[in-house]
Amino acid sequence: MADHPMAPASTADSGTIVSEAVLTQILLQLESLTLSQQTLQAKLDAITTPARVASAAAAATQLPTRTTSPSVTVNGSYPSSTHSGSPPAPSHFGLSPTPTTSILPRVPPPSAQDREKVLYPQRVILTTYPDQTGIRPVPLTWGAQDPKLRGPVVPSRLPASIKLRNAIGAHSGSYSIYRALSIALGNLNPTHKPSYANTEPPVSIPPQPAWFDPRQIVSFDPWGHLVPQIWAEQIEAGLDIRPSIAITKAHIKLSEIDEAARKGTIKIDGNLVIKSRPVLNADYTESDVDPGVELACSKAAVEPVWYLPGVAERFGISEGLLRRALFEDTGGMYPELITRPDIKVFLPPIGGLTVYIFGNPEYMSDTTKELTLRVHDECNGSDVFGSDICTCKPYLIFAIEECIRCAQRGGVGIVVYFRKEGRALGEVTKYLVYNLRKRGGDSADKYFKSTEMIAGVKDSRFQALMPDVLHWLGIRKIDNMISMSDMKYNAIVQSGIPILKRYDIPDHLIPPDSRVEIDAKIAAGYFTSGKAVTQEDLVKTVGRAWEETEH
Repeated sequence: MADHPMAPASTADSGTIVSEAVLTQILLQLESLTLSQQTLQAKLDAITTPARVASAAAAATQLPTRTTSPSVTVNGSYPSSTHSGSPPAPSHFGLSPTPTTSILPRVPPPSAQDREKVLYPQRVILTTYPDQTGIRPVPLTWGAQDPKLRGPVVPSRLPASIKLRNAIGAHSGSYSIYRALSIALGNLNPTHKPSYANTEPPVSIPPQPAWFDPRQIVSFDPWGHLVPQIWAEQIEAGLDIRPSIAITKAHIKLSEIDEAARKGTIKIDGNLVIKSRPVLNADYTESDVDPGVELACSKAAVEPVWYLPGVAERFGISEGLLRRALFEDTGGMYPELITRPDIKVFLPPIGGLTVYIFGNPEYMSDTTKELTLRVHDECNGSDVFGSDICTCKPYLIFAIEECIRCAQRGGVGIVVYFRKEGRALGEVTKYLVYNLRKRGGDSADKYFKSTEMIAGVKDSRFQALMPDVLHWLGIRKIDNMISMSDMKYNAIVQSGIPILKRYDIPDHLIPPDSRVEIDAKIAAGYFTSGKAVTQEDLVKTVGRAWEETEH
């Protein structure tokens, strides 16, 4: 029998008869209903969740008995605050992907306006004020003797917690911008609830006396690595509390350490220095090539969390001046620096630091053990890509070797790596300075002046906050300091940690083109165990010109 002219198309496999036009209409209606439901759910969360979270916030100063937060696997509507599964595909925004056949046409994705309404259903809140209705920051007493009294750091602006916030800014420092983009693109559910099961530190960094002194640690949260354990109950109840420190173990492999092991200047002990697995050939057979070694270490990543009164005191300025400068020179990014003087904690959008520990971490607080330290400020060009215009990578490798030797003597070695690229001026400024130096005659007498001409300052790495991490680790004395910097030395000693011996970089490790930097620093007062360099000597130290290098 011939199909009636008005009969719908049929599917060959199931026998289901569905009109393509009707199906398209149904899918579009379902899409619209989904968006409407998500908008209503977001509004409902904003109304109902604060009460539940507020009760958790009220109990945030009580230490729970639970040690981990269970994984949440409830499939809620996006962006429900209980949803912890995979976020929906951006093209469907909450709708399961639809097969693309002639019977099932692709549904157009929601518009940018629709996505914005779902993500941000409420009016824009530029700032809050202490006396605003409903403002109830979670209690936070910096330097309290007990985490129950100290309280958690809560910067979240989610509807459920925006009036409970006790910190300005966002977790992850500069990486918070990438999180924002992921949310805008629909790749990340803004109310995703992390599961912290099995994330606890494998290495213990126990409380130290400095944790309880509001003046000793002011640039990060000393309890940041214990957040999921201390405040598990409050996190489970819906309060958005996140770790700002993570601790793990690792093996490090560096070609320079491989070479040191081959020369015998670093000994393979099977514990700290371990022989690497055999190198494989292209056919996956084992090669006769020496595989080198690996270094076993513990490491901690730390995000900045500033206690503003303490930071201001450390720099010798008023808290009001600090807040105004941070507000103005971030383009007004954080208005609550000005409008919320009651909130004393700020999470700045800057890079953090990483601690590498060679040897037994327990020895860091044991004054009977030898301790070797290198505080190293980031230099991507040298540390990663081996640029020879500075001594950063040779100095870092030398310090790692010294840390290994110290640990093998029964002590402990520590390298602290700060994200302060280009003396905290950034790579763009650094490369502009390189251009000026190479075009204007790269001599040591012009070294600092070249930076000042472009940046207005020769160094923005104020080291006043740097010793915080040493106090967090429990360090009470340093036997060997691998550094020429008087700024670092003075900051550490003035913070109450004595330094018994200082090391500069051995001459044979200095790349020829970086002699300009070293001589300029020595003449400026940096520590050296070698001969003194006068201002008159600097004009004689000249670096490689562009014409000497084939571009």
